[in-house]
Amino acid sequence: MRAVTVSRFGGPDAVEITEHPRPEPGPGQVRIKVAAAALNPVDAAMRSGVFGGQGRIGLGFDVAGTVDAVGPGAAWSTGDRVIALATGHHKPLGTHADHVVLDGGTLAPAPATLDDLHAATLPLNTTTAAQSLRLLALAPGQSLLVTGAAGGVGAHTVELAHRQGLKVTGLDSATHEDYLLSRGADHFLTRGQPLAVAGFDGVLDAARLGREALAAVRDGGVYAGLWPGQEPESERGIRVDALGVRADGALLTELSALADQGVLRARVAETYPLHSAAQAHARLSRGGLPGRIVLVP
Repeated sequence: MRAVTVSRFGGPDAVEITEHPRPEPGPGQVRIKVAAAALNPVDAAMRSGVFGGQGRIGLGFDVAGTVDAVGPGAAWSTGDRVIALATGHHKPLGTHADHVVLDGGTLAPAPATLDDLHAATLPLNTTTAAQSLRLLALAPGQSLLVTGAAGGVGAHTVELAHRQGLKVTGLDSATHEDYLLSRGADHFLTRGQPLAVAGFDGVLDAARLGREALAAVRDGGVYAGLWPGQEPESERGIRVDALGVRADGALLTELSALADQGVLRARVAETYPLHSAAQAHARLSRGGLPGRIVLVP
């Protein structure tokens, strides 16, 4: 089978399509025939060497597809339509492939109202958003600033935070204001506006603003980043943390249901065939996309 991998770090030209034996599921595992797999900024970070590693590394975290083989003890059946998150920065094969084998506990039923292209954008971004809100642990009525609020993680954080009763402010470029207000943001700030006097109870720093975002948090508040090791140092009694996202099939099942209810909106910007993965990485690097790029085997 084909898979998208890198054996050296670099730009989009480092991306390769390589051939591998079709994997077989072991105990508790399932094999998914991939129908669609989103391309995320973390894939570009892996490709460029942000997380290091040696040998050949497989790319891809998100997958939507159909179970086509089941290992002993896995609670799934062939033909089940599923979504899943495959975490790990040094895995030999990722979800950007014709097939992927994952632990059965990481899978969730695919949203019935979404096609595979849109369903494939959900696992990583919605799981990250939900686990970030757990990490922040804000109470209903408290204020949350989301930087990079129009991105995949940021927009889903706005949606989920609004549902939890938080007072949500989205920070991004002015072109995204209407969209974020429609998804549940109570207020909007344009990137470049001063933040230091805002005094938010918490901030999710999806845009990696670091100390600029920390300055927007009140004394004794909480800051959460998405890149462990890159968060700013604590000051003024602020709890500073960063999320290491974890695959969680039970949580993803809840999030899939919220997508069916319209709480979470999946956005596909462009699609590319799997064999054009390098071109997809090049397009991702240019930015400005209102949603995810999705690879289709």
